Amino acid sequence: MTATIERGSATAPVTSPAKASQPSTPKKTGGFLGSSNGKKVVMAVTGAIMVGFLALHMLGNLKIFLGNDSFNEYAHALRTLGEPLVPYRTVLTVLEAILLISVVLHMWAAISLARRAGRARPVKYVAKKSQAQGYTTHIMRWGGVTIALYLVWHLLDLTFGVVNPKGFDSSPADRMIAGFQPERWWVTLIYVIALVMVGLHLRHGLWSGFQTLGWAKDRQRTLKLAAGAVSAVIVLGFLAPPIAIMIGFGK
Repeated sequence: MTATIERGSATAPVTSPAKASQPSTPKKTGGFLGSSNGKKVVMAVTGAIMVGFLALHMLGNLKIFLGNDSFNEYAHALRTLGEPLVPYRTVLTVLEAILLISVVLHMWAAISLARRAGRARPVKYVAKKSQAQGYTTHIMRWGGVTIALYLVWHLLDLTFGVVNPKGFDSSPADRMIAGFQPERWWVTLIYVIALVMVGLHLRHGLWSGFQTLGWAKDRQRTLKLAAGAVSAVIVLGFLAPPIAIMIGFGK
């Protein structure tokens, strides 16, 4: 007699070893702005806004050499932009808000990229960084802090007149001249140090922007010279009024 054994159908699904061992890939969040490329674009755009502001502000400061009236007219024109279509100082306030947002976003993108680079290289290199790399890192890090601190002083001194000898009720030209008198040499020294930091920061930032845009592949020497020249012109343009005032201009 032959016995027949019936096999029951399998009810549990069988998972292949290959599929079971595959790690799950976390979904990327944050969209374009959360990516490295997005942050680099933010840095480039906000950097361009700040460079434009610096260039225009420098040209405005140089009007002090045309006389107090010319400088005061320039300052008044900034505050009356758009009148009578918009109230007094509206356009200038909007521009200042855009500049402030640009500074905040620029710092956010820079810090985010630095942290991301640090996470990507959790183990320190065996070989030490070159002196040039370390120098650049310190300049960009501490230069940004120095510039931010000086901006606060600059606003309190020449914009709001809180720490200026002439006070807020004086004319812009009077505040400018009073702010850089010989007895306030330490203010001029702080101004010089801050502007040197601005120049070094700007030169590196422009060069990094050229690299991000892909322009530096075959024109490294030319673009490095261009970044240095733009930085030097802006720094010298800003330094000219305070140094001239400290040695006797405007008396």
